Amino acid sequence: MSITVLIADDQAMVRAGFGALLDAQDGISVIGQAKDGAEAVELSHRLHPDVVLMDVRMPVKNGLEATRELTQPARGVVHVPRILVLTTFDIDDYVYEALRAGASGFLLKDALPEELVAAVRIVAAGDALLAPSVTRRLIEQFARTAPVTPPNSARLSELTEREREVLLLVARGLSNTEIAGSLFIAEQTVKTHVSKILGKLSLRDRVQAVVLAYELGLVRASA
Repeated sequence: MSITVLIADDQAMVRAGFGALLDAQDGISVIGQAKDGAEAVELSHRLHPDVVLMDVRMPVKNGLEATRELTQPARGVVHVPRILVLTTFDIDDYVYEALRAGASGFLLKDALPEELVAAVRIVAAGDALLAPSVTRRLIEQFARTAPVTPPNSARLSELTEREREVLLLVARGLSNTEIAGSLFIAEQTVKTHVSKILGKLSLRDRVQAVVLAYELGLVRASA
């Protein structure tokens, strides 16, 4: 079954380039292109794409507003696409807010073609994606601006001690492979722990887990 993609960017050449690249891939089909956030929302509601490539800075309605509207839909809207935010900058002011709004990850516009294709497949499969080159800086930026609050033990009480350890490492930007090495456990075991953490905390993906860990005070910039 083909992964359907909607591309939202205010630059026609960018839309055309990404569209041509993705349409040339097996199992991926670009079903629509939007020139601004408002059109992205309208087309998404009509076409029901699996993934929306969402530029951040667009006229009429920016990518943040469009992301929030698509991932927190009004009553009666049943289709919720995965949002992959595209940004020109390593650290865009909107990136963290887009993740909080419900995006499944972000990727730099200057990423290699194969990285973009892989990102679409990863997000469509239900996983989260943060560009490796900026993940830790993004987390640090959030940590510096997040309110200093004591850990919310009530929210975290459902997690086992090992699950809290894994959540802490996820929040620090470690990959499953790095977590496995740090805790001396199998990578598949890490995946199982992450899955249980998401289920217990009612989170969609590890991006939300990172955000929640900081908001609950489990992790801080100096941690």
